[in-house]
Amino acid sequence: MNVGIYIYDNAEVLDFSGPFEVFSTANRISGPTEPFKVFLLAEDTKPVIARGGFSVNPDYALDQHPGIDVLIIAGGVHADQLIKPAVIDWVVKQAERARIVASVCTGAFILAEAELLSGLDVTTHWEDLAELASRYPELRVVEGRRWVDTGRCVTSGGISAGIDMSLHLVSRLGGMALAKLTASQMEFDWP
Repeated sequence: MNVGIYIYDNAEVLDFSGPFEVFSTANRISGPTEPFKVFLLAEDTKPVIARGGFSVNPDYALDQHPGIDVLIIAGGVHADQLIKPAVIDWVVKQAERARIVASVCTGAFILAEAELLSGLDVTTHWEDLAELASRYPELRVVEGRRWVDTGRCVTSGGISAGIDMSLHLVSRLGGMALAKLTASQMEFDWP
């Protein structure tokens, strides 16, 4: 199962590295058969400078990548992403094909801009809940939840909540036993 994580300049580091680590760890403890192929995507393959000056090389550009079964949109300083028609159109196209579309933190704004969350319960970082509700009144913004799963769309709160959500996705896709083993291997306290 291909897990593609979309990143961009000023993305929050743990928003993409946390989910990447969860799916990579699930692979390591699964034995010889790795259930997930996890990779990073960006507009192009030049280095992305995430928050704090963290430089990361995406595996694929938006115009050339494998099919995506699970699309995860990282949060961070996302405003520029909302005004890029090519990015929003790409998200829409991937959502048509993907089994699950998810966001970490303010990645929910990108999914909302792509009109993928209308009428759904959603969450984001606690600092951004009011702005998300105001900007996209068709959403039902939920407070106090680490993640919200509505079936095809899953959103999480900020930063470390993306790890919780990713473990939840592993439980959905690979079983609860794998998710618990993954959390244990990561020494992550997951309910």
